[in-house]
Amino acid sequence: MIAAADFNITKAEISKLNDINLENIPFGKYMTDHMLEVDYEDGEWKTPEIKPYQPLLIEPSLAAIHYGQSIFEGVKAYKNEAGEAFIFRPQDNFNRFNKSAERMQMPQIPEEIFIEGMKQLLRLDTNWIPAKADHALYIRPFMFSTDETIGVKPSEKYKFMIILSPTGPYYATPMRIYVEEQYVRAAPGGIGYAKAAGNYGASMYPTAQAKLKGYDQVLWTDAFEHKYVQECGTMNVVFIIGNKAITPDLSTGTILDGVTRDSVIVLLKQMGLEVEERALNIDEVIEAHKAGMLKEVFGTGTAATISLIKELRYKDYVMTFAVNQWTVAPTIKSLLNDIRYGKTDDTYGWMVKL
Repeated sequence: MIAAADFNITKAEISKLNDINLENIPFGKYMTDHMLEVDYEDGEWKTPEIKPYQPLLIEPSLAAIHYGQSIFEGVKAYKNEAGEAFIFRPQDNFNRFNKSAERMQMPQIPEEIFIEGMKQLLRLDTNWIPAKADHALYIRPFMFSTDETIGVKPSEKYKFMIILSPTGPYYATPMRIYVEEQYVRAAPGGIGYAKAAGNYGASMYPTAQAKLKGYDQVLWTDAFEHKYVQECGTMNVVFIIGNKAITPDLSTGTILDGVTRDSVIVLLKQMGLEVEERALNIDEVIEAHKAGMLKEVFGTGTAATISLIKELRYKDYVMTFAVNQWTVAPTIKSLLNDIRYGKTDDTYGWMVKL
């Protein structure tokens, strides 16, 4: 058991924050003053360190580079109007992180390191949390294999880290989405439900091809028929059809169990909408659009929060939406923000105070 007192903490002498303007800051560009680092060796986690943010010195034979044992999470911290700092649902990210670790044959991270380490790191860098609407401090826990040898097998050594980055909106404007029919994000039995680095690396070529066509992201479809919608870029996706909210279910293991997705489902039900988690064929989406029943389409994710989709293209059929007339997605975003920024009571226990 690692207690709070067991962390080795070295504070940065000078804060970089003095040289950075947190107004309209781009996503992921700047890192805060400190980071957490802890190694796994000989079957146990060593003493965690919190120290000034700095480069890593690695061997060219580092196993993670060659064989892809690398996972991560995305969490956010917010400030309320009184200047108090809170983390949004970190326990859910902790649980999902260890599910990813199990799938990738990596060691489980103790809660004392993941949650307590995150809190201690944030307490040092609290001033980096932007006190502005649609802004937050993005928290990136990650782990990778550190064996220094060539050979396809689970490593015996690993490194767990947390870094922090102040951020504004991930997608500042509504998106144009291309329905992908050739390339696949995940298949049943694969690692689609794990937040593994390789999932994102494999998505880059299809996304680049969609951007050449003038689109911002792709809507993934299933691996067999290329008919059933999956995730939208790096987000879960929700379709408002009639008075129902429909989102792909998690049963096949091809979709990430998003923390924001779960939060949105809770809030949609609170609004009185019927929520269906099920397989959704793109033909059903098109039929709903032709019938005037497809009201809204939006993505959900930690980085993106709620991202509106103004255009969806499948083959030669283009669906456009007047996002300025929407009611559901803006309401959900407002409800989420009110909870995250402390403007309303957190009746769900989602916000963890530092």
